[in-house]
Amino acid sequence: MSVALEVPPVGQLLRTWRERRRFSQQELSNRSQVSTRHLSRVETGRAHPTPEMIMHLSDSLDVPLRERNRLLLAAGYAPRYRDRPLDDASISVVMDGLRLLLDAHLPYPALLLDDHWDIVDANAAVDRLLTGCAPELLQPPVNVVRVCLHPDGLAGRIRNRQEWGTHLLRQVSHRAERSHDGRHRELAAEIAGYLGSPGAASPLLGPVVTLEIDVDGHPLRFFSTSATLSTATDAALEGLHLETFLPADDRTRHRFAQGWAIPVES
Repeated sequence: MSVALEVPPVGQLLRTWRERRRFSQQELSNRSQVSTRHLSRVETGRAHPTPEMIMHLSDSLDVPLRERNRLLLAAGYAPRYRDRPLDDASISVVMDGLRLLLDAHLPYPALLLDDHWDIVDANAAVDRLLTGCAPELLQPPVNVVRVCLHPDGLAGRIRNRQEWGTHLLRQVSHRAERSHDGRHRELAAEIAGYLGSPGAASPLLGPVVTLEIDVDGHPLRFFSTSATLSTATDAALEGLHLETFLPADDRTRHRFAQGWAIPVES
């Protein structure tokens, strides 16, 4: 027999999100222009918020779209945001556009990642980088953070593993703080385990943190950029981000200019 999970009242959920953001009621009042008196009444259940009030407070609290749906459901309202599978025909034009960006970035590596850093798609240059990783790490869903730092992944070829791993840990920890998603917290703990006890921090000599990796016996250096869909109204699309890598030195640029990243067809 299935047991229905009790959903906390919407006021309690809103208070939880306020506390997660480390806002006092006064600070949330300042941000939302809703009086502290009304906020208090909503949080304690003495006032029932309208859907518009829930959405307004969610904006001020930077609540992810899936969690906004949960707030609306807890208050007895219909969800406002779809959460379609990424292969759904209704969002195919968006996915096709993102995949065009992957191919346009060749010959340099580019990946389309979901909210948990699982690879949704990648261009041919990424396949070349992942050569030699343990097969079990490359079984879908492939988590790019895990592949980077796992001993059977790229860890042995990343020259600045501690520096790059610390950069990835900060990213995952920041997203865990925003989302309060258990999977994000688990991934952050896994990364911390791979890195072990931090040693003395080495000085950062360049203008950006770079990935320094040996590929086919050649040292390559990249810096990365990340782009998200700031206009997403679908919860699955909100979590997508396009991660692109560019040469961080002339040696790497020259290596790619020789056509290294594109497999030669027989």
